[in-house]
Amino acid sequence: MLARVSVTLKSGVLDPQGKAIEGALHSLGVEGIGSVRQGKLFEIEFDAHDHAEADELLRRACDLLLANTVIETYAIQILDGSAS
Repeated sequence: MLARVSVTLKSGVLDPQGKAIEGALHSLGVEGIGSVRQGKLFEIEFDAHDHAEADELLRRACDLLLANTVIETYAIQILDGSAS
């Protein structure tokens, strides 16, 4: 199976890298950008028998390593098939 896990800072947590990207876009003349928040994206291939098992496995991986759940939140998208 294949999944995408996106990890972002929780709302209210200062995001200096996002602010730097926002400033750089404005200085490059990119108009219409309100604000930028940056994050991480993981594409994970794994073995699981069903979506419930996959969800449990991925949540464990996020809680233990992929996300700092004190300041970050994560979203899991389970896809069919394998990485291309």
